[in-house]
Amino acid sequence: MRQNVISLLLSIVIIIALNMLGSRYFTRIDLTSEKRFTLTPATRNLLRNLDDYVYFRVYLEGDFPAGFRRLRNQTREMLDEFRAWSDFVQYEFINPTVKGDWEATEDNYQMLFSKGIQPTQVQVKAEDASSQQIIFPGALVSFRGREIPVQLLQDQMGMASENVLNNSAQALEYNLATAIHKLTIEQKPRVAFLEGNGELEFRFVADITFSLEEFYEVERLQIRGEVSALDGIQTLIVAQPRQPFSEADKFVIDQFVMRGGSVLWLVDPVYASMDSLQVAPQTLGMAWPVNLDDMLFRYGVRLNPDLIMDLQAVPIPITTGFIGDRPQISLVPWFYFPFLRSASNHPIVKNLNAVRGEFVSTLDTVGAEQIRKTLLLQSSPYTRVVQTPARISFDILQRQVDETLFREGSKPVAVLLEGEFESVFRNRRPPIAGLPPQFTVRQTGEPAKMIVVSDGDIIRNSFGNQGQPLPLGFDRFLNETFGNGDFILNAVNYLTDDRGIMEARAREIRLRLLDRSRVNQSRLQLQLVNVALPVALVVLFGFVRFYLRRRKYAR
Repeated sequence: MRQNVISLLLSIVIIIALNMLGSRYFTRIDLTSEKRFTLTPATRNLLRNLDDYVYFRVYLEGDFPAGFRRLRNQTREMLDEFRAWSDFVQYEFINPTVKGDWEATEDNYQMLFSKGIQPTQVQVKAEDASSQQIIFPGALVSFRGREIPVQLLQDQMGMASENVLNNSAQALEYNLATAIHKLTIEQKPRVAFLEGNGELEFRFVADITFSLEEFYEVERLQIRGEVSALDGIQTLIVAQPRQPFSEADKFVIDQFVMRGGSVLWLVDPVYASMDSLQVAPQTLGMAWPVNLDDMLFRYGVRLNPDLIMDLQAVPIPITTGFIGDRPQISLVPWFYFPFLRSASNHPIVKNLNAVRGEFVSTLDTVGAEQIRKTLLLQSSPYTRVVQTPARISFDILQRQVDETLFREGSKPVAVLLEGEFESVFRNRRPPIAGLPPQFTVRQTGEPAKMIVVSDGDIIRNSFGNQGQPLPLGFDRFLNETFGNGDFILNAVNYLTDDRGIMEARAREIRLRLLDRSRVNQSRLQLQLVNVALPVALVVLFGFVRFYLRRRKYAR
């Protein structure tokens, strides 16, 4: 009796000690091979620093197909993981479809759509019929009176639904952590659009500006040869310049890079415009120098004065014939508007939807061995490169396409450069006279980053019928949104050292799906092994145990 009491007391002491240690030292063990329940250090730090409640309303509740049920469960698991690191994370799952009340359902749908959550329509197959189901795979996140939407389904054109759902699962931590970051950020870094060299006006970059303002203080500035013009700026965006840069402005940008500043270059080596084709049967694509070639070459990249033609291209409306006096309009791939795809697995372009390009040129990486170069975007393998001056006409759409001409392979159009850059003004006299005494001209720089894209149009938004800016990458003829906005936002996040957010994009979660063809071929065998065999083993074990017990006690 005494020994039992001692054992009980000892057990109670051990349990209390373990609870005290557990409350003092927090740890979790992730036994999955891809560490799917292990948050990145930056996400954990973000959650630890919360000082008020972040509330997630997730609209993924209901009777869904298996893929969306899996996405719902993965979202719940991720939010539970968030809650394990912070008591300030709360959530609920809501079904926006109210059974038997279509008016309430329609009000919910309209509310979600107006707040920025895009619906998706899926086909649900029953035994003897199929039906369409509308799902809003998103969430509304609120913090201190502010609210933003989060799209949980990372739709990608031309990708199988299973891969889309898997990519969405991989992006869950990134999307949810980004929402918290947007709502809780206090001191925003400064990002600037450059003006003064014919760059895109505000109205042409309005949509991406609004998106960037959720993370950064965004401004527009001119250099005008002032060495202090870029002081305090972390990332400079050069969006489609049309006029040559002065040596003085180049010097200021160069010294900005030497001091660790980041630059997003969106430069057209060739000038070509669809506007010209509206008033004339053809136009020319001409090389368009803006006096940046020597600078970019020294940094490690060369923009080529050519144009990419790609069989995998964005369709545009073309008059293909007449019925009576009524023109017949068809959507035909316009080879000069290629789909640009990820060229690597870098977090900037990981799981990125296709980017819409317009009159895109190729680029090459050169020299600058100390600079790390990572290709980000490229054309498809069915590419043809034409040199300038290039004749551009809709006539090519009326002729049979010779596909043997489109065999030059994928061509790079965007590259990330990282490292300690060498000044283009090394061993040269500064072009600005009377530099301030405290200003030191640097020949080599601190570690810095830049992204060079050989197409300025990927940051340019189009306009609706009322003149309002449309979402960047939205194609009103296809009613699809390309990945332009995500690419620019990811690029600026990375350049501005928002590494905490970007780390979450690199995680990879593998789906372990059944081999459907093998299942169909061996259905009966698999059913016997998985259903009948376990039952048979249990029955056999029971008979053996019964026989042994009977033999033992029969003596």
